[in-house]
Amino acid sequence: MFQALILNQEDKRTIATIEQIDEAQLPPGEVLIAVDYSSLNYKDGLAITGKGKIIREFPMVPGIDLAGTVLESADERYQPGDAVVLTGWGVGENHWGGMAQKARLKADWLVPLPAGLETRQAMMVGTAGLTAMLCVQALIDAGVQPDAGEVLVTGASGGVGSVAVTLLSALGYQVAAVTGRSEQNSPLLQQLGAKRIIDRNEFAQPARPLEKQLWAGAIDTVGSQVLAKVLSQMDYNSAVAACGLAGGFDLPTTVMPFILRNVRLQGVDSVQCPRDKRIAAWQQLVDLLPSRYFDQACHEITLEQAPQFAEEITNGQITGRVVIKL
Repeated sequence: MFQALILNQEDKRTIATIEQIDEAQLPPGEVLIAVDYSSLNYKDGLAITGKGKIIREFPMVPGIDLAGTVLESADERYQPGDAVVLTGWGVGENHWGGMAQKARLKADWLVPLPAGLETRQAMMVGTAGLTAMLCVQALIDAGVQPDAGEVLVTGASGGVGSVAVTLLSALGYQVAAVTGRSEQNSPLLQQLGAKRIIDRNEFAQPARPLEKQLWAGAIDTVGSQVLAKVLSQMDYNSAVAACGLAGGFDLPTTVMPFILRNVRLQGVDSVQCPRDKRIAAWQQLVDLLPSRYFDQACHEITLEQAPQFAEEITNGQITGRVVIKL
């Protein structure tokens, strides 16, 4: 028997309880894992509190990522004792996720934990870090060089944004970071390498088809109106890596940025990404993330504390990463 955070629905309310379960209750998969750490991000918070329509079926173990050690494997790529990490693939939404002391998963969803990275550090990086690395690589592949001009990161105080700021700074880019509550978030973003902090209210007004050229590259984690504003301000022959839909699915823009300024819009999805590319991205994270990233505010909590922290994280009361020690 082992502990798990179980979500059920009663009278359209989400109820979170800590329960003792056994391996027979886990969903099918080729690899059984002893989970060392999971993480708690905003999406997990919405799932646990029921404030967002995240969970597709109940009961559910939340937690969109995890890191741990293989206990059993029916796939030759993994042997008992191997350290692995999982991000994405709908775990914690339609397949039991990381907030349990054991998990059974499909082998294709896993990648080996890179040498030089601890399981706790992997969860400090998590899905957000992998997505950020893929966004940075998309800009590099598009030819955006560090000496081309400023690179903009929207949603910079969030998980993807904060890692993107750190990675771009480590590579020598001049980073402008867009954030809400800029006075509160500025010290951390400057510590991570941002040269300039921009209040997100500057992106609140609808964009004209084309505005003043400001950015050599951009990573947008918000989407919708914010992405439209970013596109209108891009330099000629620049690129935007977009990974977020927090602002909505619509994109109120025109073809003018793409035709008259040759702006390239590159979509990034850390799930719909070949396994070899995910493995390479994890290794790049180890190589590029400076040690100062792991010195940022990080709350290490127990499974029992997860519901309380879920409420606080959805209310905007938590700064920094939250990892759950299983």
